[in-house]
Amino acid sequence: MYPDPNSRSARLFERACAVMPGGNTRLAVYQDPFPIFVAHASGCRVTDVDGVERLDFINNQSALVHGHCFQPVMAAAAAQLQRGTCFSGPTDAEVELAEALQARAPWFERMRFTNSGTEAVMLAVKAARAHTGRYKIAKCEGAYHGSYDFVEASRGSTPANWGDARVPARVPYSKGTPPAVGELTVVMPFNDIEAAAAILEAEAGELAAVIVEPVANRPGMIPADPEFLAFLRAFTSRVGIPLIFDEIISFRLGVAGAQAGYGIVPDMTTLGKLIGGGFPVGAVAGRADIMSVFDQRKGSPAVPHTGTFNANPVSMVAGLETLKAFGGQEVGRINQTGARVREAIDGIFARAGIEGQASGAGSLFRIHFTGRPLTDYRSAYPTPAAQAAVTALHKALLNRGIMVSANCSGNLSTVVGDAEIDRMLDAVARSLAEIRVPA
Repeated sequence: MYPDPNSRSARLFERACAVMPGGNTRLAVYQDPFPIFVAHASGCRVTDVDGVERLDFINNQSALVHGHCFQPVMAAAAAQLQRGTCFSGPTDAEVELAEALQARAPWFERMRFTNSGTEAVMLAVKAARAHTGRYKIAKCEGAYHGSYDFVEASRGSTPANWGDARVPARVPYSKGTPPAVGELTVVMPFNDIEAAAAILEAEAGELAAVIVEPVANRPGMIPADPEFLAFLRAFTSRVGIPLIFDEIISFRLGVAGAQAGYGIVPDMTTLGKLIGGGFPVGAVAGRADIMSVFDQRKGSPAVPHTGTFNANPVSMVAGLETLKAFGGQEVGRINQTGARVREAIDGIFARAGIEGQASGAGSLFRIHFTGRPLTDYRSAYPTPAAQAAVTALHKALLNRGIMVSANCSGNLSTVVGDAEIDRMLDAVARSLAEIRVPA
């Protein structure tokens, strides 16, 4: 049973704390009182260092759309390892992955690879600033766009400091963030056209770009209203600045990402996670004229960009195999299964007489202990009692062999079948019956 203070995970965490601050180098994997250390995984199952096997509905924060050790990816990576892991020169694999992405979204006119989603967002912001000659970036309250000062504002704001809902405060996420960062970041409410319009119009002459997730991850995989995205598209086009879609997570929702479902073409898109097939990756894709700021063929580029491991060939071949096996049929199947999961969880709450619901889109879901409509960061923000219930549910699920994130969010891989879904839903029902929930 977790947490077992005598487990190998507990002992490894104690060792880790002696060499790493907080015992890790990745906050997302921590859980109180210690994280579960992984030994190996295959398909949709993960085995920890104590030999406990669990069904994985985290998939490394949605990066593994085909689950663990997907054989086409493993074979391609193994073959690349025999040819070499990295070179001081490009490879055909990066060209092929870029072509595969462009085939899915022809408006990805040019691409640039990085090693993470955070780097992709940083690069998109730099490109927008170079293209427009302006410096301010507008983002939505509560949105997560990686660990970059200029897009972290209000990522973790609370009722104590978030201010007026129609004019959200610019709250730094990390202590030590320079005050000047806040002056260059504009925060607007998600899914509120009237309030966003007032904020953006006031800043229009100084904005370099607007960045938005078509499906807001941090609040609970909440889809943007089509009208809200259409408003942002119209505004950015009118004032002549790039609209950036962060699809690092939501690209799995369609063959060409969530944007294709909305019928809205952004000027730039940031990508990551699944396009690397389980290896480090990020990418910026967008209009050729904007992406030309990286073009060095006529001398020093407006935005010099390099990186020792950019377009690493192992990541490139793994990403290519992942995309080959993730076409319309596979996308549709896991999206339909995701809808079934969310509907079933809503039914479990209703039958138990507990206020709660599942939010999400496509193959993404998150469990909340509230019945109110979820439209943005504030509506999804849990009360202390609801947060305690989420924590209790998370631990109860772990002890029934189900892995979801600490905030009870998850995603589906193509290797999850009906039996695994049924087992997860049964675990949710049994866990809700045993934990304390808010009145």
